[in-house]
Amino acid sequence: MNAYRGRFAPTPSGPLHFGSLIAALASFLDARRRNGHWGVRIEDIDPPRCPPGAADTILRQLEAFGLHWDGPVTRQHDRDAAYATALARLEALGLAYPCSCSRRQWRAYPIYPGWCRGGVSEPGKPVAWRLRSDLGRRPVTWQDRLFGRQSLDPAALGDVVLKRKDGLWAYQLAVVVDDAEQGITDVVRGADLLDNTPWQRQLQAALGLPTPRYLHLPLILGGDGQKLSKQNMAPALPEADAAVRPLLHRALDVLDQAPPAELAIAPVAEQLDWAIARWEPECLRAEFERTLPDDAATP
Repeated sequence: MNAYRGRFAPTPSGPLHFGSLIAALASFLDARRRNGHWGVRIEDIDPPRCPPGAADTILRQLEAFGLHWDGPVTRQHDRDAAYATALARLEALGLAYPCSCSRRQWRAYPIYPGWCRGGVSEPGKPVAWRLRSDLGRRPVTWQDRLFGRQSLDPAALGDVVLKRKDGLWAYQLAVVVDDAEQGITDVVRGADLLDNTPWQRQLQAALGLPTPRYLHLPLILGGDGQKLSKQNMAPALPEADAAVRPLLHRALDVLDQAPPAELAIAPVAEQLDWAIARWEPECLRAEFERTLPDDAATP
């Protein structure tokens, strides 16, 4: 592997919340502990989901928590040519195909049944582009830095969409192309994306791209058992220093780093210096989900 290069890649569909902070903080600490590069990539390939100003709010929130990135912020919305090149390569390899089917048509099936693999079933209708998940080496195996050896068959997950019917690029293709372009060696993200890894490794293999190391973090749930997310109206991260300090301390505690109680009132830079020097992902408990009290996500 080359020198460590990590990234935090939020979708600007709203402000960051405590669950976002856990992912951002862990990826930041992992990079800084290794004297590596930590970048920020705004994943804005879905404009209808990205209200004006949301990306700027995210960047302000990161800065308020002392999570200063290296180099310029990158954005996906101007990467159309790179994604088109990758899709053309997959099509030439027989790994991507156009699909006219709607979710309504296959709703009785657990995954998309692959009806258009041999040709578009309804010519003349708008098409999405899907990945042939049944081809290539299967199952896909890898060593997750927290959860250990993983083995999943992409075919059991279905033929994932690479480009939508409305012409917008889908996450799986964009993230693989961008991670390779930016030389990402380590991906630190939530466990809700663990089952995305087989598709992404399948794409990396097909396109001849390097494979990063993966560290999937416990998924943070609120007291109601729901994932902390923008859709579930998780409280936005504060930007005022008095509120940031205790919340940063709480995030370090949730990441099983055992920060001393007195650190909660320390300046943000002092908390981060302490955390960088002691960051040990091995201390993380290998829990897929972790439920927090209702007030844990607020200062």
